[in-house]
Amino acid sequence: MPALKKTNVVGRIVWLGLVTDRKAALPSVPVTEVQALFSGPVGEAHGGLIRPSCSRVSQQYPRGTPIRNTRQFSVLSAEDLIEISGLMGISGLDPTLIGATMVLEGIADFSHLPPSSRLQGEGGATLVVDVQNRPCVLPGPWIEAVYPGKGAAFKTAAARRRGVTAWVEREGTFRVGEAVTLHIPDQRAWAG
Repeated sequence: MPALKKTNVVGRIVWLGLVTDRKAALPSVPVTEVQALFSGPVGEAHGGLIRPSCSRVSQQYPRGTPIRNTRQFSVLSAEDLIEISGLMGISGLDPTLIGATMVLEGIADFSHLPPSSRLQGEGGATLVVDVQNRPCVLPGPWIEAVYPGKGAAFKTAAARRRGVTAWVEREGTFRVGEAVTLHIPDQRAWAG
């Protein structure tokens, strides 16, 4: 019996980007396609099979502990970006400013997808959803440079709306305009 259920929920990739040098700048560089390897997106500073632990897992490991890299992709929904923009009082938030890797449209309640869900592209490339991405203050200065007086508003506006982090389960290429099908775990919600 399959542990994952293919749904009839299909989104579309509307934007792709890569953070090429995280030490130099947080913003992504827009691209039309991303080659996804087991080590993450080719050319992405967040790639690699392992990464140093960060605040996301601070209750499990001391900061800097080598752990499996489940944050290879930062995936957001176009709908959440519109909502974040409205809460910030701006006309639109460019995903480059927050270091996004992929923006999808058409999957409702995207930032609350169950962990272990799969996002599978038309060619078979597949991402595994790790957890909801937490907003932080790092995009603030980049947003502030484009929208003066609005950079500090991002963290609050993006709470529970910043999409998910994900890692590559099956290699392949994702392209702008491509359909992505949602697969979810076949289990009830935890009652603990």
